[in-house]
Amino acid sequence: MTAKTSRRAGGRAARKAARAAPLSDAIRPIRPGMEGGTYKPLSPGDIEQIHQTALDALEQIGLADAPESGVRYLTGAGAILGDDGRLRFPRALIEDTIARANREVTLHGRDPKHDMMLSGTRVHYGTAGAAVNMVDVDGRAYRNSTLQDLHDAARISDVLDNIHFVQRPMVARDILDNYEMDLNTVYACCAGTSKHVGTSFSEPGHVKGALEMLHLIAGGEDKWRERPFVSNSNCFVVPPMKFATESCQVMEECIHGGMPVLLLSAGMAGATTPSTIAGAIAQATAECLAGLVYVNAVKPGHPAIFGTWPFGLDLRSGAMTGASGEQALLTAGCAQMHKFYGLPGGAAAGIADAKLPDMQAGWEMMCSNVMAGLSGLNMVYEAAGMHASLLGFCHESLILGDDLIGQALRCVRGIEVNEETLALDQIRDVCLNGPGHYLGTAQTLARMETDYVYPAMGNRMSPKEWEEKDKPDLIATTIKRKNEILSQRSAARFDPMTDAEIRSRFNIRLPG
Repeated sequence: MTAKTSRRAGGRAARKAARAAPLSDAIRPIRPGMEGGTYKPLSPGDIEQIHQTALDALEQIGLADAPESGVRYLTGAGAILGDDGRLRFPRALIEDTIARANREVTLHGRDPKHDMMLSGTRVHYGTAGAAVNMVDVDGRAYRNSTLQDLHDAARISDVLDNIHFVQRPMVARDILDNYEMDLNTVYACCAGTSKHVGTSFSEPGHVKGALEMLHLIAGGEDKWRERPFVSNSNCFVVPPMKFATESCQVMEECIHGGMPVLLLSAGMAGATTPSTIAGAIAQATAECLAGLVYVNAVKPGHPAIFGTWPFGLDLRSGAMTGASGEQALLTAGCAQMHKFYGLPGGAAAGIADAKLPDMQAGWEMMCSNVMAGLSGLNMVYEAAGMHASLLGFCHESLILGDDLIGQALRCVRGIEVNEETLALDQIRDVCLNGPGHYLGTAQTLARMETDYVYPAMGNRMSPKEWEEKDKPDLIATTIKRKNEILSQRSAARFDPMTDAEIRSRFNIRLPG
């Protein structure tokens, strides 16, 4: 009897261990780059009207404040400089640029297993933003964000399966010199994760130093240009319909240096874009089309992401809101425009207006993340960790966001209907020959890991079990997980010789 019990326990233990082991990418229920696109809030007629409005805006209104270099590039491509200093874009120029633009962009990770192919309706989720505060969940307070916080966010993201890329989510406010902050931001992110990194530069002169550092990390300029693992998040416009002069110069330097560019138009509906959802999408589309002409005038075919990021406002107060139903619709509508043009694109979702990772944050983050994924958005930026309408970032919320995005990705995967999943033979066998239920059947056991997504932090205990285990608290459990991750050395850290070389050339503020 003892031997029999041991064999059964061993079998259960073996099955439990097998379930706990990482699944191969081929059979994982969710994975980066799954196809979305089933949610379409805009009709074909709506999309055509937005497109025509964007073309009218570019041809009739144009954009002001291009740098001298930008004027040369754009007029050389066919834009027209008016007496009022605005550059206007003939329809034929826009249409020709769309036809020539890069249809697929690969954003590389330092580790090739994290490469992301952006095309069609392939969906990826990650961080972004420029939060100036860290959320202290223990003290229920906000404090200035630091370089160490940024590095820790990258380290945490590196081990989360559903965070596919790390665009800088916060500003290192403990570094006052902008050049040092830009370079330390690159270092902190790249030393924390081998996933693709996105960052920005405050001045064009800062790009050269960052590229020198990236060449060292890559093992040479040739290797960097072959697999650039950092992209430039570039706010090249100041809505409405003006170029951001210095950011455009940064963009030119990044293009020359082989760095992919996110063309980011981040207007505020009701303030710097029309208050209507359709009008905000139309203006953002026009601005990004102008940016696409700009990039291809500098270097035809350069990897660029069509970054329509219109945000909502609470029109009662004028305060930004990144977590409304309107925001979710803005993002989903933008995704449809990306697909209309056949261009790799990104937009913002997953932001909370809530100040802490509470129930409000949960509903806000899930709503826009699910809609962004279902709409087939290639790059879902700011998808985890962001609170207070982009003012605060939270490590614990980043970890919880991994669970949340897992459920969103399961929605993206959708419902497979075929002979196997319809399971008529299984229904027949269970009802006519079996126990009358499907628990423990071979088919159920075979598909429990490949069809279902299970939360890592979320609690599915019964009330009785929850009470027996001293009523575990979600936030306390997440804090423990954060501390476990940060107690380990970063797997993405640089080899000692490379790190020493970087530190000899640049004032790196993180301890060695």
